[in-house]
Amino acid sequence: MHVLACNPSPQPQGRRAPSHFGRRKIFSDSISSICSQRSTSFDSSVDETSCDSQSLPRPVGNQTINLGKMLSQIIPWTTRRMLFASPAICLCFHSSRYFTAVALGDPSVTVQDVTPRILPSGPLFPSEERIVELFERNTYSVVNIFDVTLRPQLNVTGVVEVPEGNGSGVVWDNDGHIVTNYHVVGNALSKNPSPGQVVARVNILASDGVQKNFEGKLIGADRAKDLAVLKVEASADLLKSIKVGQSSALKVGQQCLAIGNPFGFDHTLTVGVISGLNRDIFSQTGVTIGGGIQTDAAINPGNSGGPLLDSKGNLIGINTAIFTQTGTSAGVGFAIPSSTVLKIVPQLIQFGKVVRAGLNVEIASNLVANQLNVQKGALVLQVMGNSVAAKVGLLPTTRGFAGNIILGDVIVAVDDKPIRSKADLSKILDDYNVGDKVVLKVQRGNQSLELPLVLEETSIR
Repeated sequence: MHVLACNPSPQPQGRRAPSHFGRRKIFSDSISSICSQRSTSFDSSVDETSCDSQSLPRPVGNQTINLGKMLSQIIPWTTRRMLFASPAICLCFHSSRYFTAVALGDPSVTVQDVTPRILPSGPLFPSEERIVELFERNTYSVVNIFDVTLRPQLNVTGVVEVPEGNGSGVVWDNDGHIVTNYHVVGNALSKNPSPGQVVARVNILASDGVQKNFEGKLIGADRAKDLAVLKVEASADLLKSIKVGQSSALKVGQQCLAIGNPFGFDHTLTVGVISGLNRDIFSQTGVTIGGGIQTDAAINPGNSGGPLLDSKGNLIGINTAIFTQTGTSAGVGFAIPSSTVLKIVPQLIQFGKVVRAGLNVEIASNLVANQLNVQKGALVLQVMGNSVAAKVGLLPTTRGFAGNIILGDVIVAVDDKPIRSKADLSKILDDYNVGDKVVLKVQRGNQSLELPLVLEETSIR
């Protein structure tokens, strides 16, 4: 085994050992010496005695310079290793040769040599074909809706800014009725427009891929269920009505599809499954909608009012809300079930409003009920005069002479269907029509009473 000595080599006698200096000085002096020698004619005569033992040897005649040998005579081994390990030093002497290689690449290689073979797409899988077919069949039934008071504007970058009033809708029938969410055109509806007044712009996709723009006139709206019906004067060939399915037969886990215009990107398809049923939807209008469908199909702002389809392409819900902390889809979206849509939309088309069966009483909110220590049931706050509820003796909440609160009747059941809160009462009454007979089970103090009555039309829930 060879061992390199660490002690310095002996110096020649009669000569003083060179002083120690850094690598930078060695490198600088060496390069300066080399460059000065290259600039000097090799055949010039030089006084050899003027150079000490560390000077570079001069070429004679046509003799070439051995750079490695010259540097080895003046630079220690460790410094030489550092010097030649740096690519920057090599580029100092032959930069043009290296940069030319980088720029030209390999001229022997053609574009065809480095292009992979392109495979044919081939037929789609059966599951893909089914989804594609469902989208192509239903996409013409989905429209893009803009609140007439909130028009899209073109900013300085050329990007269309889509306001909050942008949403989706579905073609309900061949008469031009369009179903969407109340909150999609909520800004225009807040100005109390009359039926027949233009409240939105509706874009309908034609078979040639061009969107045709129409005025959307108000037919009717129901804030409680977040639904609205508009009408457009479009030709029959443009109106591709949606097919409506049964939401009551849905199962958690079955596949569903959502089509809409999220963030203004028209006719966007997302696929997911039914994640839950009978959810309470807290809509943007501030009301609670019972019986909602939960899905993980991506639903974003702009999807509101668009259809939720089952695996057969039938409408099973109207997308209405998302649960998110970021403003974008978090995999928890909600749709109004088609069973609710089928009850509300025909009434809006026929009457311009929803005819609801009810009691014509005011029910306390959950917050007020909890403050009054009512933990179960629907507390009656007020009873409208001359109402059926007043005639059968339903008592409201009042104040005593001393200012104390005297609780009214608490409805705990309707036809033996338990009532736990105000929302429960609204959901149960949705299943009844005007003129239906029901039996209210009421808690009045320590008494439990049953009050039969006939439901009447009401605007109070």
